[in-house]
Amino acid sequence: MNKIFSNLFKKDWFGLLIVVIFGALIISVLKPAFVSSFNLYVLMSSISLMLIVAMSQMIIIAIGQMNLSVGAIGGLVAISFAGLMEVYDMPIFIAASIGIVIGVSAGFFNGYITAKTGISAFIITLATLYVFKGINLGITEAQPFYKIPDAIRVFGNGKIIGPIPYLIIIPLIVTFVMWILMTKTKMGRYMLAYGNSIQSSELMGISSTQIVITAHVISGLLAGIAGMLVVCRLSLGTPNIGDAWLLPSFAAPVIGGAILAGGKVDVLATALAVVIVAIISQSLVIFKVDPFFVQIFLGFMILFAVLINRYREYQEENKKKIFVHE
Repeated sequence: MNKIFSNLFKKDWFGLLIVVIFGALIISVLKPAFVSSFNLYVLMSSISLMLIVAMSQMIIIAIGQMNLSVGAIGGLVAISFAGLMEVYDMPIFIAASIGIVIGVSAGFFNGYITAKTGISAFIITLATLYVFKGINLGITEAQPFYKIPDAIRVFGNGKIIGPIPYLIIIPLIVTFVMWILMTKTKMGRYMLAYGNSIQSSELMGISSTQIVITAHVISGLLAGIAGMLVVCRLSLGTPNIGDAWLLPSFAAPVIGGAILAGGKVDVLATALAVVIVAIISQSLVIFKVDPFFVQIFLGFMILFAVLINRYREYQEENKKKIFVHE
């Protein structure tokens, strides 16, 4: 039994699970409204959306890069999805399929340019952020699309049972698939190897171009799915979808134990970090904290996560030095 607990404590996700459980219990005691059906529904809906956004960034962090255009891709797909249904009266499935193609294409563009030029993904995705956002505004003329099918409204705002929203189904599937990818597949191991050391991965015969493009394609796909889920939740397509995704997309993976330099991510820990961020945000609202202070608090939380990340990087560097000396 002691050995089991000892192994659990070594997992990044276990500590976060304890935080989620005790945090939720304490807040529930202080504010019983926290566990009301309505609040739990709002909380799970928020978690559903940010879970996919976090996974979209996490897979890029795994290879030691950053994708600043996650929100812009999600926004472009969202507005395309809504626009196709309103302007061209397209069926939901066809509009969603085109949205997925747009997300994958945007991710491929990011990955291909990054892999072929060798320019930092930070710079490439900073540029494409404005490209995708510009296309978004060009399509919409900064106006929202309101004509959303009833089936979309039901899926985005309906409940499976009690406070559990339909919206959570896709994020749970995505999280499971990402866990399989990163822990059970050769591609997942290759991505982590590439993020840990590009030179070593190339000596192992791993194609850098393939890894970078694949990671960005998956990131674009997930960002696109998140964008379409926001359309379902809001029952409209608005040009500002995705604008606030950037910092939260980094916060969850980093709080979940990812190292920004690459080579280490944890899908389950990232998912729990999303839950923690959502609980904190929702709790501040319940305690009627001024919205400006909510932003300040979240900003400090992200700063704290980055400092922890730097500490992890420092530990990893020391381990490598010790290994070399031995």
